[in-house]
Amino acid sequence: MAKVTFATDICKGCGLCVNACPKKILVIAKEKINKKGYSPAEMTDQSQCIGCGFCYTMCPDSVITVEK
Repeated sequence: MAKVTFATDICKGCGLCVNACPKKILVIAKEKINKKGYSPAEMTDQSQCIGCGFCYTMCPDSVITVEK
């Protein structure tokens, strides 16, 4: 199983990773705000992640780490 982590303190909540996820398990947090004042991306169900890395590739700020 893949493990995906987010550096939520630097995430701008642009949503590029959300759109890239083929399993549709990434969302922009509705009730969280990071230090920069943005709503960061988060994963809804880690067990559904296939570790494709599309989210990692799309992130312009290198916020996402994918471990297989």
